[in-house]
Amino acid sequence: MNRQKLGSKSCFRYWIVIAINFYFNNSQAQATLEIPLSSAATSIIDPTIIYDPQYFAIAYPNGDLPANRGVCTDVIIRAYRKLGIDLQQLVHEDMQANFNVYPKNWDMQRTDKNIDHRRVPNLMTFFRRKGLEKPITHNVADYAPGDIVCWDLGRGIKHIGIVINEKSTDNKRYLIVHNIGQGQVAEDILFHFPIIGHYKY
Repeated sequence: MNRQKLGSKSCFRYWIVIAINFYFNNSQAQATLEIPLSSAATSIIDPTIIYDPQYFAIAYPNGDLPANRGVCTDVIIRAYRKLGIDLQQLVHEDMQANFNVYPKNWDMQRTDKNIDHRRVPNLMTFFRRKGLEKPITHNVADYAPGDIVCWDLGRGIKHIGIVINEKSTDNKRYLIVHNIGQGQVAEDILFHFPIIGHYKY
């Protein structure tokens, strides 16, 4: 009996150690991307990018629009691609395997590798499933470089951007790299619209 109890305790401790190591390693892996993602987002700042929401047939994988065009989701896609992460392929594969959990806002009956990854609700679902969903607050300390933030602009329009390691002129908030119609720019817009998503990936 005593040996049984001892064995159970040892087994329990073993799995606790495994769980702690997994959490630590996963958190470490996410942390290593924070500043590189911020730097990647900063590197693609270009106010001359033309905001163009039309449908494009693009290559797969690693497909992209013409370099001088894009929307808010293309900021995210291009920044991650700088780090060797292809959201086009990752979102497409996850949607193929789990189509029922993704939004049906566009009456889609099947996946479309040209556009699925370029829709904010789909990216929100992907980041929620594959990344870390962080609290939505009005506390600036809760938002760090490398975070992904999504907003509701009203009238069914969603927006997305990346928190970067540069501060506002009053030094209180991190800037956001995004494209809302004025190119890929860094602006102090964190709390300008209602936040509906906050992720680390």
